[in-house]
Amino acid sequence: MKKTQNIREEQRQQEKKGLNISTKSFLSAIMIIFALMTAVYVLTFLIPGGEYARILDENGNTVIDQAAGYSHVQGGLPLWKWILSPVLVLGAEGNGSLIGVIVFLLVVGGIFNSLEKSGLMKYMLDRIAHKFEKNRYQLLLLIPLFFMAMGSLIGSFEECVPLVPIVVALSVNLGWDVLTGIGMSLLAIGCGFAAGVCNPFTVGVAQELAGLPMFSGMWFRVLSFGFIYVLFIWFLYSHARKIEKPVEKVFGSSGFVPNKAMDRGVLLFGTILGTGILLVLSSVFVTVLQDLTMIIVAVMFLAAGIAAVLAAGMKGRQLGSTFLYGVTSVLPAVLMILMANSIKYTMVEGKILDTILYGAVTVAGELPKWSIILFIYFIVLVMNFFIPSGSAKAFLLMPLIVPVAQLFGISTQLCVVAFAFGDGFSNVLYPTNPVLLISLGLVDVEYGKWARWSGKFQVMNLVLTSVLLIVGMVIGY
Repeated sequence: MKKTQNIREEQRQQEKKGLNISTKSFLSAIMIIFALMTAVYVLTFLIPGGEYARILDENGNTVIDQAAGYSHVQGGLPLWKWILSPVLVLGAEGNGSLIGVIVFLLVVGGIFNSLEKSGLMKYMLDRIAHKFEKNRYQLLLLIPLFFMAMGSLIGSFEECVPLVPIVVALSVNLGWDVLTGIGMSLLAIGCGFAAGVCNPFTVGVAQELAGLPMFSGMWFRVLSFGFIYVLFIWFLYSHARKIEKPVEKVFGSSGFVPNKAMDRGVLLFGTILGTGILLVLSSVFVTVLQDLTMIIVAVMFLAAGIAAVLAAGMKGRQLGSTFLYGVTSVLPAVLMILMANSIKYTMVEGKILDTILYGAVTVAGELPKWSIILFIYFIVLVMNFFIPSGSAKAFLLMPLIVPVAQLFGISTQLCVVAFAFGDGFSNVLYPTNPVLLISLGLVDVEYGKWARWSGKFQVMNLVLTSVLLIVGMVIGY
């Protein structure tokens, strides 16, 4: 009875706060990020400066000039630059997408608050819970599969932030908990992103840089997707069964009463947002859309939210005020994003990023053949802590790790798989990834709690993916 009351209170608090960033979660995340910022700044005094020469390829992308190689340079970063790095990062090269993420987040915050205040969000979740209360484990199988497919087929990651709080609230309504909801959405998309069946931002860019046909060698990545999905569902199902509560005892969904105005709102919201998702999915075939996916989702989510709440009965003036309040409520997340991105800025400006990478590549050249592919995996995992962007890491790493692998007779295709594995899974583990911090803040989960829970899966998955890489090497993939 006490646990049931706790779940009810959890649901009431979720409704009450909407998408406000929890103060406790915010302070916890800020402290972690600041500690990392400080540690990296200290490293600029301990690690000698160095850099790889870079050139522009035929597509205008900045890549490492292997002929010129690496050289030592004067390193270090002035204290004032480090202090202002969360602001200076906005003007750094290649950070245009950072501004896009911030604007995207503000739109999400405004619309979600309007959905909450109109009652449409609660109605929509109650309707789903009512429909699936007898078959909720079907959703546990299908929702993660959807998110994994979004990450693996079209490289969606930031675009799924608006859906995470919806799935979390749905999870609580279905008698599970917040962790199950984040797992079904955010953790699932991280798994799909890493499997990279035809992820244009990791596999696509990496294969292009390595001189491979786009999305070639797909059969091994599809096989990996299947194994990862099975392990992930087993982990999620085991947790859900352990903490589950009967739906009708938690929220009394059997007493759900339909409302025509709300139904119109739900229909509009689902139709418009669904159209946006279809457009994003079509980017697999219409490549011109691949750079516009975040804009498409933001515009369609904005249109879906406005149309839905107006159809549900909210007045225009109230919509304006609730939207504005929602925007201001997520502003703390902007600070988290800027601080997290400033870590890479400090390493680049302090000239230590390339030095670390040079040392790692040098070590790799002295390892036994069987461990090379695992060390490449490890290098990408380490670099992903500092550079969350998959495509940015591909331009930095692929020209370096492919030649090392080829010296030992390891295929370029397997290097691409190791790169995708190293980039994707840790996106939903490292506190330097802004999407993870935003998602945890929106659903009021402290990073430590998330790391302890999801870390169990990350360890099992690390073993599984390492075995897959070794098998790939043995069979000559």
